[in-house]
Amino acid sequence: MAAMLEINGITVRYGAIEALHNVSMSVDEGDVVALIGANGAGKSTLLKAIVNQVSLQEGSISFKGEVVSTAEKHKKSVPTHLLSQRGIALVPEGRHVFADMTVEENLDMGAFLVKDPVAVAKKKEEMYDFFPILGARRKQKTRSLSGGEQQMMAIARALMSSPHLILLDEPGLGLAPLVVQDIFNKIHLINQQDKVTVFLVEQNARMALKASNKGYCLENGNIVLADSSDALLRNDKVRAAYLGE
Repeated sequence: MAAMLEINGITVRYGAIEALHNVSMSVDEGDVVALIGANGAGKSTLLKAIVNQVSLQEGSISFKGEVVSTAEKHKKSVPTHLLSQRGIALVPEGRHVFADMTVEENLDMGAFLVKDPVAVAKKKEEMYDFFPILGARRKQKTRSLSGGEQQMMAIARALMSSPHLILLDEPGLGLAPLVVQDIFNKIHLINQQDKVTVFLVEQNARMALKASNKGYCLENGNIVLADSSDALLRNDKVRAAYLGE
């Protein structure tokens, strides 16, 4: 499979603090790739760098063979909203739903760049079929949903733009184990049935590695391990540091 996303030696700093240092990795088309690491390792910063919400001090990021973010001063990075048009969708940590809007209105926000109202209506019905609880709650204010339901809605909102690559930042954060399992079952279907490539950032290393076919471990802004997910699940360092074994 060809690399859909390539991250080439990127460094990101917040003032004097280096959040990412010389990070390189790739996500192949059709894969589910997991990025694991402790709180503060730089995982969310990496996702923000991919969608140009933070600037690179070094390196570049390519999507489908085209450089979309770069530290080179004479080249321009692609704005976040145009990356959405090109097929990248981000589900941020904490969901960031519009609490005073209905489920349906939130889904509409996910399709704000889609100009065809018939296509938007069709996509919404697909999301209601995929997440039946959202169909049942389509006219409810989002604040009335449970945490798991809000997470499903955040994923559905991202899928409204029919992305080729979806970035998921801590989709299981703060949710009950059964709800987390349901979310991860949906992620599997998104990848297998809808053919959407998935880049998954998750602190629950066991869940993330079981759900993916390739994994990276980020520590203090550095990639310290990269292998198949099965191999990482058997890795002594991963087992000791992230799996509690």
